Amino acid sequence: MAPRLQAEHDLAPAELDAIEEHLNSDNRLLTGRDDDRGLVFALRDESSHAVGVAAGYSWAGIAELKLMWVEESHRRRGHAKALLDAFVAEAAARGARRIWVSTHDFQAPGLYEKAGFERMAEFAGWPEGHSSIILCKTMARR
Repeated sequence: MAPRLQAEHDLAPAELDAIEEHLNSDNRLLTGRDDDRGLVFALRDESSHAVGVAAGYSWAGIAELKLMWVEESHRRRGHAKALLDAFVAEAAARGARRIWVSTHDFQAPGLYEKAGFERMAEFAGWPEGHSSIILCKTMARR
């Protein structure tokens, strides 16, 4: 029986994780690099609830920051900078030569630029009336 195509816009997170692991396995095999690891720093309140996070991964000499967020009530206190600095330091300790991040013009491109990230691409109209910005930080050689 041939596979059938169907829309499944609410695929279970566990199934998506399993599919992502299949892709990662293929990538490891094709590149010969199996050093991929999650890279996550969380900011927690007194009740241990996450009120901020810098989350991504490192692999094959690069790192990608996929999620950066600080709860509104904890913003403008330096927490985002602290999370980003911790992420960058750990990526460097793992030997990453570059760190990539995607953000929007209404989010925090200035935060990344102040931390030494350079704009590599900007996509206007994503979303409509705004831009998506890709930034990269190249690490100093040790």
